[in-house]
Amino acid sequence: MNLDLAYRSFVLSVAGKKEVERLIKTRARGLVRRYVAGESLEEALKVAEALEGEGVHAILDLLGEMVKDEGEARAFQERILELVRAVALRPWPKYVSLKPSQLGLDLSEGLARELLREVLKEAEPRGVFVRLDMEDSPRVEGTLRLYKAMREEGFSLLGIVLQSYLFRTEKDFFDLLPYRPNLRLVKGAYREPKEVAFWDKRLIDAEFLHLGKLALKEGLYVAFATHDPRLIAEVKRYAEAMGIPKEGFEFQMLYGVRPEAQRRLAQEGYTVRAYVPYGKDWYPYLTRRIAERPENLLLVLRSLLGG
Repeated sequence: MNLDLAYRSFVLSVAGKKEVERLIKTRARGLVRRYVAGESLEEALKVAEALEGEGVHAILDLLGEMVKDEGEARAFQERILELVRAVALRPWPKYVSLKPSQLGLDLSEGLARELLREVLKEAEPRGVFVRLDMEDSPRVEGTLRLYKAMREEGFSLLGIVLQSYLFRTEKDFFDLLPYRPNLRLVKGAYREPKEVAFWDKRLIDAEFLHLGKLALKEGLYVAFATHDPRLIAEVKRYAEAMGIPKEGFEFQMLYGVRPEAQRRLAQEGYTVRAYVPYGKDWYPYLTRRIAERPENLLLVLRSLLGG
């Protein structure tokens, strides 16, 4: 197994143990602020305001996923609507991200459609763009159906995400083409079995560039979500060679990760957005960040030792 994928698999496996979760939640909360804007919407808006001052736009995301009952899904929807209304009042670009499982996708696609429809009815007239996040592989099919259904109902300020580590993604890309999607391209951060996903980082990176170039050739607007300097440089070279203007795509990174690179790209004239998560349900998000780089695990260990 590729060492990077072995590391990620190990971290996600250990992080799933209840005793580890309790330890991190009680002793490493200081580390959370490196990657999470805070637990309240007000804290997240302050972070977004500061990023705007640096030329970096914010993608605001209320943390939470995989709800267990309809009441919880409806409660999440109310908080997402609160986010949409708050963002709509800001003078900077209006952009939010949400997970289908927050809105009850695991319970019923009909429920998820109903709740997402109500969010989009609030967001679209206010000029708020909504990105429908992609979760782990069992939820991909339902998420794509949800996206297509909303587009067929006439909602245009809705984007989708594709993950380059899944075998199925190129087929999904061509299935989505008739919808002319605003596409966020990511490598993928979930622990997936080798039957459905590449485990070799070189192949994942190659697929990332392959899919991104296909999308640009098709004239789609693509958000390249990566911190990898090599991949960023290749996207820039390809776009320049193909005569694609900087306005035809963008780069997206995570809040707290390579902020200097975010500012530098913005200064070069590229659109750059930082994914700004907030909320009390931060543990699953944090574990996926830890699993991305061994350096992040060292930060956790230092935080635990320091209390």
